[in-house]
Amino acid sequence: MRTANGRRPFSFYVLTAVFVLFVLFLYGPMTAIYILSFQGPTGGLTFPMRGFSLHWFEALFGQERTGDFAGAFERSLILALLATVLTLVISLSAGLAFRKRFVGASVVFYMAIASLVMPGVFVGLGIAIVLQILKLTPVWWLTGLGAHLTWTLPFGLLIMFAIFNRFNRAYEEAARDLGASSWRTLTEVTIPILAPGLIGVALFGFTLSYDEFPRSVLTVGAKNTLPLEVFAMTNTVTTPSVFALGTLTTAVSFLIISAALASIVVIQRRRSGKAGGGR
Repeated sequence: MRTANGRRPFSFYVLTAVFVLFVLFLYGPMTAIYILSFQGPTGGLTFPMRGFSLHWFEALFGQERTGDFAGAFERSLILALLATVLTLVISLSAGLAFRKRFVGASVVFYMAIASLVMPGVFVGLGIAIVLQILKLTPVWWLTGLGAHLTWTLPFGLLIMFAIFNRFNRAYEEAARDLGASSWRTLTEVTIPILAPGLIGVALFGFTLSYDEFPRSVLTVGAKNTLPLEVFAMTNTVTTPSVFALGTLTTAVSFLIISAALASIVVIQRRRSGKAGGGR
């Protein structure tokens, strides 16, 4: 926003400064971890740095590695992918269902998002108690998935409801007027239009499950997920390898986020190109 003489108002610079300080507050501490992960072989957990190398990244995968980093990463990745698929499918189905009012819709909605206000550790504790009563052993991909869905699904539902509130149903009506079946309308009209929003739901599902700690600690059983493994390493590892692990997991998260954002940009550009070609 600019003033009449083409200059930005003073409030713009104030708000920009506040935003920059906010970003530094969020990412400043993590930046220190990223830098320390590149310590030399004799480096420690604090500054000043003693050399610069990839030694501690190699230590994560080498013979001197501590903990089961590869197994924990694999389990977290599988859990996150399962949570992403189920969150996406259930959220889309719920969004389609809630377009029409039905008896008990409000009750179902508030029950679905109630877990947002419940502490995650109590959700995990409740699941663990039920398993103990039933004398069942926690299975990381099953009980852990159920716990993660109590966290990912409410966000997916809220995003999907917001998307459908802006959705123009005239496109669906036009497809039906042209003879398209309900299934073809859904797969060739509705879902393609909703694609950027669906990518957003999937991204939320993946990232929220990938780094979930409170709901995992009591529900995944004896095998750790990646957040639990990182927590265990902070108590047992006294080398910068724990920082290297944090840097790697953050890089994976940013890579996935970048891929999702790039997919949205590609979809929007294709739509713009088709719209321009039809003029």
